[in-house]
Amino acid sequence: MTEMLRLDEAVAALVGDGDCVALEGFTHLIPFAAGHEIVRQGRRDLTLARLTPDIVADQLIGMGCVRRLVFSWGGNPGVGSLHRLRDALEHGWPHALDVEEHSHAGLANRYVAGAAGVPFAVLRGYAGTGLRPGVTNVAEVTCPFTGERLSAVAALNPDVAVVHAQQADREGNVQLWGITGVQKEAVLASRRSLVTVEEVVDALVPRPGATVLPSFVVTAVCEVPGGTHPSYATGYSARDDVFYAAWDAIRRDRDAFLSWMAANVLDPAGAP
Repeated sequence: MTEMLRLDEAVAALVGDGDCVALEGFTHLIPFAAGHEIVRQGRRDLTLARLTPDIVADQLIGMGCVRRLVFSWGGNPGVGSLHRLRDALEHGWPHALDVEEHSHAGLANRYVAGAAGVPFAVLRGYAGTGLRPGVTNVAEVTCPFTGERLSAVAALNPDVAVVHAQQADREGNVQLWGITGVQKEAVLASRRSLVTVEEVVDALVPRPGATVLPSFVVTAVCEVPGGTHPSYATGYSARDDVFYAAWDAIRRDRDAFLSWMAANVLDPAGAP
């Protein structure tokens, strides 16, 4: 049965040191508030799985929460590199970071296999890309029917999936719409799931193209209005482009980064 919890309660109960955490949301519905609570609770040695690590991943890495990053593209959308990610890779600050890089299709298929309960997924990909050498969890297989050489990616089953959605009802059923990325697959593949939502409603009104996560796959729901800022939630908020541009200067300098995180994330009075 889905529990309705405060965000701090949910993170304390569901995210532990050393866990593999899928923090998903594509373009919008990025769970910044949940990521910030993970930082505040001082989680360490996480494996962070994220299709498109951007600012929230940069913050988690820069605050020393992440030991390994499983991803398929990394950057500040429309602005440039993730400098906390680069600092960890190039200089080991705040500590060394292991990375496992995939294509979007490759990582999405890892979630799909995990959600389906099968050991791997097969796709036409990786060949000629330069991604396969040194990438764990990718292998070449031969189709038993055609003899074609294909790429296999191992299933990904995170300890916990953390996603944001627009609505949940009081039973814990969740509805999200707009660009939905791999949130559904991540939740279905994970052992536990934490969903932050813009609002809890008495009943979900069906929407064309919406995805519904039934309550029996959702471990906890937290009502966190604005929980995607500076990202956005279709129908509820707009993307804060000024923040994305301003973050480029903040993240380049270690001291500026730590000062901003202390004032805006670690300090309860200033936390979003």
